[in-house]
Amino acid sequence: MSRSLRRGAIAALVLAIVPLSACAAGTDAASLQVKPDHAATSLGNNLQLNNILLVTEPGDGSTESETRPAAVSVNISNTGPTAQILRSVTVGGAATAEFTGADGSRVGEISVPAGGSVLLGGPGQPTVHVADAKVQQGGYSPVTFDFDTAGTVSAEAAVVSGTGEYASFAPTASASPTTPAASASPSGS
Repeated sequence: MSRSLRRGAIAALVLAIVPLSACAAGTDAASLQVKPDHAATSLGNNLQLNNILLVTEPGDGSTESETRPAAVSVNISNTGPTAQILRSVTVGGAATAEFTGADGSRVGEISVPAGGSVLLGGPGQPTVHVADAKVQQGGYSPVTFDFDTAGTVSAEAAVVSGTGEYASFAPTASASPTTPAASASPSGS
């Protein structure tokens, strides 16, 4: 191999390696500091809570904290072999949520089936409402979920106004449900 051919090969190798080395940003790269838009957490190996949001009634755009109705929206996935029962949801450490089944009746708990999921507030799914959550639109609020066997987990949920893409998840001023039921299971599971 001639000397100029070797130099050309080395130059080509250097030009190929330099751009690739830029991909190795290290363990303290700014891109590692990026957090998802919506809170997510897990409980044990089988229970995942994704896209945790507090959806409030559309307000006047005020950024002040105020007490207002809010709906909890979260996709709870259970990959375990047994159903998990959601016993309670607390918003902001004080406001306890009320559960409503897919049929609109008040329920005491919500069942997340084994190998299935529940989208709280989704079409044909149970809902979780808090009548008096002290929240700030555009801010974050702690939300705690208590399950029968899995335990308790908390996350900081984004507080969004019930407009636009969140309009169908906003709390509604409906008649008080009067039919108590033991539990709500998602329909179609």
